Amino acid sequence: MNKPLKYNQEAAEALAVQALGFLAGDDERLERFLSLSGIDPTEVRAAAGHPGFLAGVLDHIMSDEAMLVAFAEQVGLAPAEIAKAHSALTGGGDYQRNT
Repeated sequence: MNKPLKYNQEAAEALAVQALGFLAGDDERLERFLSLSGIDPTEVRAAAGHPGFLAGVLDHIMSDEAMLVAFAEQVGLAPAEIAKAHSALTGGGDYQRNT
């Protein structure tokens, strides 16, 4: 695993976009996410431009430990790093804002 990171808004959004790609890579995962979020598949691309939606993607990933671990392994990070990125998108926790 890589060393711990501090996430600015841009880095956190980039990780959340990777998480969205992770969800999209598995039909069951994507279907469940879309069902729980209430978003139509045709709206995903536009929604991905909004930090609130991206925070929701990370929240969804973190809601299932097995999925969190699988995603963290895929991107080479500790699961705690995913939580740090989520905090950066929601305005809480240990993160560094862009200035």
